[in-house]
Amino acid sequence: MRNPVSGNSGKPPLFATIRMNAKNQCPMLTSDQLCGIQAELGEQMLSHACHTYPRIVNSIRGMRETALTLSCPEGARLVLLTPDLRTLNPPDSAIPDPGESAAPLPPEFWEIRTTVLGLIRNRAYPLWERLFLLNILCLRLDSIARGDLKESAAEFLAGFQDSVAGGTLRTAIQSLPSDPTAQVDIVLRLAGLMLHKSNVRPRFVECVQAFTTGIGNGPDATLQSLTATYNAAHDRYFRPFFDRHPYILENYLVNTILRCQFPFGKEGVLAGAMPSISREFALLTAQFTLMKGLLIGVAGSHREQFGATHVIHTVQAAAKHFEHHPEFLSSAYNLLVESRMDGARGMAILLRNTPTGQPSERATHIVPSLEVQAPHA
Repeated sequence: MRNPVSGNSGKPPLFATIRMNAKNQCPMLTSDQLCGIQAELGEQMLSHACHTYPRIVNSIRGMRETALTLSCPEGARLVLLTPDLRTLNPPDSAIPDPGESAAPLPPEFWEIRTTVLGLIRNRAYPLWERLFLLNILCLRLDSIARGDLKESAAEFLAGFQDSVAGGTLRTAIQSLPSDPTAQVDIVLRLAGLMLHKSNVRPRFVECVQAFTTGIGNGPDATLQSLTATYNAAHDRYFRPFFDRHPYILENYLVNTILRCQFPFGKEGVLAGAMPSISREFALLTAQFTLMKGLLIGVAGSHREQFGATHVIHTVQAAAKHFEHHPEFLSSAYNLLVESRMDGARGMAILLRNTPTGQPSERATHIVPSLEVQAPHA
């Protein structure tokens, strides 16, 4: 918990922690799901996390960056529906943190960050191609950090930016594999990861029910039938909406990049750390694949009526269910590894939505169950 009296550093001293209950829920909530601390003692006695929610403040070697958690409906609305959402570059994107020592940032930190954010906004490429280019960047930076390549990170970044601008990598990217059935299989498994480990809230139940309806999931469904309905939902309802509003998914990715301190990760920005940048990309892909997949199903459920309200509802409910669970990211990464989807080929399959016209061998696998019920009031 946060002591209301701060120390000289400007940061609230830590003097206690609150253990979540068996449902990964705060034990201080009342029967009406309201904060008992605020009700009895006032806002000034809230913990630091509750006091700052939905803002996420990350400290990076003496600098502070702020993102929003999309589990807050208003936070999701502000982030996703702002067409000209600003992503400031240094020195304006981060402000000094008086409580942290100004240790040197990782080499080329700002150049990497600028390249990543610029790539997400580069509409000369379809979004899935931008993300795969980001995968190439992450793999190469890992190779440079290990000493496998002689060129420096600065030299690589300059050449990479020239290649992106010139489109020289486009032909290779367009030849990457597409396997929509395998993508559906991973979306279903990601969506089911926390069903028995987390408190399932009514809004998430509504989200799952719309998703399963939209892809035709049911007792007699097969992955082959789900893939056909999933592809139709993508082509007829999901893609037209996001073609008209391309900034929504871009904003989701930018906020996730800042929230997760991509591509270094929260531990990777620490002094002396050796981050696995390709692992951080796999985590980003897992989160994006899950959210995109849920939105495709929800679009298929609402069809021509699919709009911004459904997007906010889906993203908010999913963010609250998954992002607040401490095991989600590690479980998602383990799922990708176990499914052999953590490599370049797997990343392409998860990112690309171009039907091959042929069902994969996975079509005979058992469809994971996503049956959920709202908790009793």
